[in-house]
Amino acid sequence: MDRRTFVKATGATAVASMLPIRPELFARDRLDKIGVQLYTVRDLMQVSVERTLSQVAAIGYKEVEFAGYFNRPPRAIKQLLDDNGLTSPSAHIGLDALRGPWNRTLSDAAEIEHKWLVIASVNDSDRDSPEAIRRTADLIHKASDDATFYKIKLAYHNHEVEFQKVDGKRMFDQLLELTKPNELQVEMDLYWITKGGGNPLDYFKRWPGRFPMVHVKDAGPPPEYHMEDVGKGTIKWGEVFARRQEAGIKHYFVEHDSPADPIASITASYKYLRALTF
Repeated sequence: MDRRTFVKATGATAVASMLPIRPELFARDRLDKIGVQLYTVRDLMQVSVERTLSQVAAIGYKEVEFAGYFNRPPRAIKQLLDDNGLTSPSAHIGLDALRGPWNRTLSDAAEIEHKWLVIASVNDSDRDSPEAIRRTADLIHKASDDATFYKIKLAYHNHEVEFQKVDGKRMFDQLLELTKPNELQVEMDLYWITKGGGNPLDYFKRWPGRFPMVHVKDAGPPPEYHMEDVGKGTIKWGEVFARRQEAGIKHYFVEHDSPADPIASITASYKYLRALTF
């Protein structure tokens, strides 16, 4: 290198060193806490709740979401969670739970220390007309008032059917418009919205902060959208999670509705998510 080239190179380095550093060009985020929806391992839970929760914790999961308690009382469930270093921010319930002994449901949830009770699905008669959707919203409004006394919030879990139009407008949109964020939050199932033809990023933008939880499961290509372990499908997870602050996401629950090997499935999904940067 001659003197002129050397001076030019060192001068450029000096100028570059004086430029402001932009951390956003280098910083990469990871998920620091991953959960699993226990519906994925429901057959194993039927055999042994104790062994299954131990296996889930051994994989590395820190949070679980219940879909039934397998005849265990709330106190026993809470003790099992504590024994395995787990917490359970939420549990799935049916809409009929809001019509039944609701305060008993809330009391049990509070003892387990759930923060959300998530309406897992609704019957056709609860969503097949604007009037039915309004009745559902009214039921949610009353139930959410009761839940506040237990410091519990209601949320709604979508399938693909909510993205069909009812009287010219998506059922999901109607329900969110008829309820307030403090009455009803959303657990966005990222597989089912994909299969239903919706775009989660559009919903994050339209209703920012309303999505404290997501179900993380992958979708194969259209038109079948075969359900896959996370990382083996077509959903662009980095793009979705990069919008987590806008969406308000706090909890990420891995799920697969019918895995051939439930433990292998949740292990593969966990490993993918732990390594993911975005």
